[in-house]
Amino acid sequence: MFSKTCEYGIKAVIYIATRSLEGERSKLGEVAENAGSPVAFTAKILGALTRAGIVNSLKGPYGGFSIELNRMKKIRVSDIVFAIDGDAIYNGCALGLDECNPQAPCPMHDNFIEVRKQLKQMLESTTVYELATKLKSGESFLKR
Repeated sequence: MFSKTCEYGIKAVIYIATRSLEGERSKLGEVAENAGSPVAFTAKILGALTRAGIVNSLKGPYGGFSIELNRMKKIRVSDIVFAIDGDAIYNGCALGLDECNPQAPCPMHDNFIEVRKQLKQMLESTTVYELATKLKSGESFLKR
């Protein structure tokens, strides 16, 4: 459903948020490990998320990535998705066709409209704080 880049980005943000709840900054290597992403690729993703204002980056020996609590409660999963993949998930064809619209629909076009609507609602109503607290409490997992 999400691009691999977006999956890694969501996992990275959740991990950083969890560590931020503990008052800690996250180093690039640990973010990559916990997101299951290669370090160089994680660096590019975190660069995009930093530019989008989703995570904070501090350089130096005491640096790392973090998210302030008040910001964490405002960041929606849809913000992460948009920063990485734009709005393609809401507009793209279910079958990946270049041209798919009501006048020339793919076989799944009409069924996918409702799925897209529900997905958008879920992504826009789920905060990073909610996901981080679930992870911190052991209610959910990033890695198996």
